Amino acid sequence: MQKFTFTFSKTGAMKYISHLDLMRLFMRAFRRAGLPVKITEGFNPHPKLSIKRALKLGVESICEEATIILRDYTEPSLFKEGLARQLPPGIEIKHVERNFS
Repeated sequence: MQKFTFTFSKTGAMKYISHLDLMRLFMRAFRRAGLPVKITEGFNPHPKLSIKRALKLGVESICEEATIILRDYTEPSLFKEGLARQLPPGIEIKHVERNFS
């Protein structure tokens, strides 16, 4: 397993997307990018994705932080490029860093 922390911006029309919809947006983008996201086990499986803080509706941000756990090894550059291609205008990946914890 591999853990990535990434920062992203949420600007323009995307400032009107709710926190739950933002989580869904990222889950779909990971799936479309073909990234091997770790899925929880149990009755309601979901990706191991955590966004550090939930923004209020209508608030823009240029430095939001999120963490995702992947099942297999992936290069940080491939992670960033693959994810960035699947995101709509207004959501931009700024920085990706691999955590070794």
